[in-house]
Amino acid sequence: MTRSSKCLALGAAFGLCLNCGGSSTSNGKAGSAGANTTSAGSGAGPGQDNGGNPGRDGNLGGSGSPSGSGSSGQPGTTGNSGGSGNPGGAFSPPVMTSSAAELAVLIGRPPNFLIGMGNDLANDHNQDGAFRLGTTLDLHYAYLSAYLNADKSWGSWKDWNAEGSFVNIITDTADAHGVVPMLSLYSMAAAGDGVLAGLSSDVFEKGYWGDVKLLFQRIGIFGKPTLVHFEPDFWAYAEQQSHEDPTTIKVALKANAPDCAELSEDLVGMGFCIIKLARMYAPKALIGFHASQWANGDPAATAAFLKKVGADRTDVIFADLLDRDAGCFEAKVDPNCQRGGEFYWDESNTKSPNFHEYIAWSKSISSGVGRPMVWWQIPFGVPSDTPGGTADHYRDNRVHYIFSHIQEFVDAGGLAATFGTGTSNQTTPDSDGGEFKDAVAKYFKAPVPLPK
Repeated sequence: MTRSSKCLALGAAFGLCLNCGGSSTSNGKAGSAGANTTSAGSGAGPGQDNGGNPGRDGNLGGSGSPSGSGSSGQPGTTGNSGGSGNPGGAFSPPVMTSSAAELAVLIGRPPNFLIGMGNDLANDHNQDGAFRLGTTLDLHYAYLSAYLNADKSWGSWKDWNAEGSFVNIITDTADAHGVVPMLSLYSMAAAGDGVLAGLSSDVFEKGYWGDVKLLFQRIGIFGKPTLVHFEPDFWAYAEQQSHEDPTTIKVALKANAPDCAELSEDLVGMGFCIIKLARMYAPKALIGFHASQWANGDPAATAAFLKKVGADRTDVIFADLLDRDAGCFEAKVDPNCQRGGEFYWDESNTKSPNFHEYIAWSKSISSGVGRPMVWWQIPFGVPSDTPGGTADHYRDNRVHYIFSHIQEFVDAGGLAATFGTGTSNQTTPDSDGGEFKDAVAKYFKAPVPLPK
């Protein structure tokens, strides 16, 4: 995503995932999915509170099979918090040191650069786009979004299927296809793109933290590795509006996230709370925050800010190259593609903007935070010498460049590249003339190893 992408959570909720088909708890049945729309070492080990006891993964209800139903149950109990003396409060998660290769193996994949796809849901989730390529990918992602109802009450993905079981629909279906599931939580935009007022609102925060806990409880029920991507765009807005000091923005944490009552009520406490809930309720989950190039002209400053909120204590760092096909911006026909600028990067890397500039920024973020990078929501457009294009056939060259230069992304600290549309009318694997399908088929015959 980029600063002005306006990926409204309400649109994502009602267009992308509402009542998606698949498994459900016994308290509700699944409906059908809509079309894809705009988005968005040392110390305690996983699942421990740095010296305290881990919380138990409650049984909210089995996820069942992709076409069946599971049983209902009760939420788990909260573990004892431990640790002491860190900027976020009593909970002190360790700084993570695992390499990209180690993380790939940890989630059950070979130690190679990983490829994924997402935002591609179908009514029958066995027909989601990532599962129709003829090649088994490493990762499949879906959005989890939130929105404010007309009366300003909280609404979100938890309502799409009974007791938040949409999470298990996605995890179980991916697992059945031999793919690791990934979920992108895009909920902070519920109050509006770049609006951070909800952080100090009890109504907003109660809904938000209830969802975060439920998300990890649901992943705990799945019981297998899952990547969780937290809040694209949000951290960049937070960096800007806090002027690089995350302690200056209030977060109503204590009253609304009981598991995190000992943490500071600011962005530092927020970041640490996400980590705590993940380790407590879903110890097999890998989590990461999102870095945005537009947050600050200095990548070292962005890396430093993200470390202040705990990004170096997560497993990965996420980033994006562009949220739409470059040609959609060039054509200036689609209302979702009205930003100005140059978006079709120079593949020869001799003039700006180019790929080497972006890769250098990525390397600065990955090395600065100390975590491997996952690139997300990369557009599918096909290269062309003619600017622009038409709906579903806009030009772009990111698929072409990445698959021709994967070693460059590995050398920049990369773990994975995941591809997907950021709004409607973009090029997809169904309209790209076979470019993406052919690229992944060729890649998986000779995948690029990650450094050990």
